[in-house]
Amino acid sequence: MTEQTQVSVSGLRQLQQALAAAGHRRVILVEGDREAARARIFSLLRQWSPAEGAWVGSEDDAARAGLPHLAMAQYRRALGQEFSILVWDGWAGHSPDAFAALAGALRAGGLLFWLTPELDQWRYFPDPDYARTGLDRADEHPFANRLANMVGFDEAVLRLRPEDEGVTMPDCSEARKAGFRPGPTGEQQAVIEEIVRQGLGRRRRPLVITADRGRGKSAALGLAAARLLLAGRERVLVTAPSADNTSTLFRHAAAALGNLLSEETATGLTTTAGRELCFLTPQDLLSQQPAAEVVMVDEAAGLSVQWLKAILLGWPRVVFASTVHGYEGTGRGFTIRFRQVLDEETPQWRAVSLSRPIRWAVDDPLERLVSRMYLLAAEAPEPGMAGDVCIERWEPAEAEESVLSEAFGLLVNAHYRTTPADLRQWLDDPAAMTWRASIGGRTVGVLWAVLEGGLPEGLANDVAAGKRRLRGQLLAQSLANHGGFPEAARLRTLRVVRVAVTESARRQGIGQRLVQAATAACQEARIDLLGTSFGGESGLLAFWARCGLTVVRMGLRQEVSTGEFPLQMLQGITNPGQALEERLRQRFASHWPLLISRHWDELDHDLLLAVGSSLPAAVTLGSDDQRDLANFAHGFRGYELTLPVLLTLSACEGVLSMIRKHPEARLWCRAVLQGWSWDRLRNAGECRGQRDGEQRLRALVSELLQRRVEL
Repeated sequence: MTEQTQVSVSGLRQLQQALAAAGHRRVILVEGDREAARARIFSLLRQWSPAEGAWVGSEDDAARAGLPHLAMAQYRRALGQEFSILVWDGWAGHSPDAFAALAGALRAGGLLFWLTPELDQWRYFPDPDYARTGLDRADEHPFANRLANMVGFDEAVLRLRPEDEGVTMPDCSEARKAGFRPGPTGEQQAVIEEIVRQGLGRRRRPLVITADRGRGKSAALGLAAARLLLAGRERVLVTAPSADNTSTLFRHAAAALGNLLSEETATGLTTTAGRELCFLTPQDLLSQQPAAEVVMVDEAAGLSVQWLKAILLGWPRVVFASTVHGYEGTGRGFTIRFRQVLDEETPQWRAVSLSRPIRWAVDDPLERLVSRMYLLAAEAPEPGMAGDVCIERWEPAEAEESVLSEAFGLLVNAHYRTTPADLRQWLDDPAAMTWRASIGGRTVGVLWAVLEGGLPEGLANDVAAGKRRLRGQLLAQSLANHGGFPEAARLRTLRVVRVAVTESARRQGIGQRLVQAATAACQEARIDLLGTSFGGESGLLAFWARCGLTVVRMGLRQEVSTGEFPLQMLQGITNPGQALEERLRQRFASHWPLLISRHWDELDHDLLLAVGSSLPAAVTLGSDDQRDLANFAHGFRGYELTLPVLLTLSACEGVLSMIRKHPEARLWCRAVLQGWSWDRLRNAGECRGQRDGEQRLRALVSELLQRRVEL
């Protein structure tokens, strides 16, 4: 049974009331002529309170509609807020990350007006957002066409043409009988108790909370923070990717404190007893190191593992909260990566989760639609598959939804930060190439790569000189500009974006077979190079080395998402590609010793040695060097006088490989390669002092000299 709702201010109010009673939110798709659609929306929304909504699109259009303007790129500012009306001008662009995020800001009864071209035009519509990611070079957009099909066949989407008088709404009388009321659940109350218990309990037992959007994790943090202050904690600190992320937390904390609240700002609360709840950015928190009994990290998946580890070790009681399936797209990657740190540093950590929504009903149509559109709940295949492995070229845009979901679930689990925009990039990029590994028709591995380079000589020279920056040319552009070789942009490179294998099928060589398939395709198509760029980690470096790639560059700055320095590796396929690989390796090897102490002085010693031992020998020892080393080993020459020769020794063939296996590898890295002072080494527990450190280094040099003679 359906009912007709008039598209008027009173009609929309009635529609919202009916939806709110059911705990539902709906999309109203306004398709057709853009000017007519905007005019219709302007007339409908002028009587709405500005506090009730937001307009994503043109600032002028927002003013005409009487709604606050929200730029697509600034969607994170709205996190933690709630709207009853959201207008998304799809003619101005469609950012999957922003759309998924802002859909979660609608409360029960909320309406999302989506202005778009006709659905059958989405495949060819030149979305203004495409230029941001290099997708404007594509003639067709399978991802957009996939969304159009989903929206078009979803009966819960209310479709409206500018000339229509009403919309036909599916009957939700049964849902309305349940009388949905937003508010805390028993599950949320249990989580609040867990947070309070942790905040008042023993040290070094962190709590990790995971939940989907709308499950009340931020509210739970705020309510628990208020209880901790009332229970006697003097200061509770809150951090998150931005202050806007914590507005819900502070709102609930302020309400819980009531008349015991003395001072209130957007990022700080003070009780009448002088106790504080304060927000600090992650950077300020880590640089200032303020005292606090409890630290709460909201939207933890938006911070790098390095920052999370520093927070974990910096305060006695820490609560981490993160979205699992959501616009961040990082929840499961966060859980997988950070779990390793938690297990090593605080093995008594605990995990709790929230599964039931509190701001809308369990069967909310908008949450279901957004999840399907962006595969937010994509899961990797279940373990236990056995049989022959089939490796083949594959087009994800042509796959059935169930198969696509399995493959994307693998990519999500394999990477720290996978977002809805990655799904669009994977399906729509005309330069993308994908290989799939399957057993019995089920996906067990995926390799996603993209073809880069092939630029004209003049443009390649401009890229190398830093005069031009191009979208969709990550590795080619970096090696041309930072590596210093214009031919890196002229030659064609197949860059592996992701390679992932399901857990049950690992250690069977499937990942290497996927890379071999990509290598064979390069050989067949005369693509010059196979390459990859990733956050530096010893295990990944070893994997790519087994696949035949070599290190040609390490970034000078840590990646925001992982806190790791990017490593770039190549394998030359054609003769020009092999020549470029060797030139890049030699150049990096010659620059490497100088850059270590300036940029990588805190890099993990095992990764540092793994990178260094993979590089070609930059020098050889002369007779004078060998004499100085022998004198140092026997205690006749001082450390400072010998340090230049120790650096020379490190650059010799095979030396770092030998050091990497030695018990004193960490001390050698910190003292010789990274240039730490004796005070710094002593304070970090690397040695008891200069005398102890020098004696251990002398013994190591003596062993190295002996082993080199034997070799």
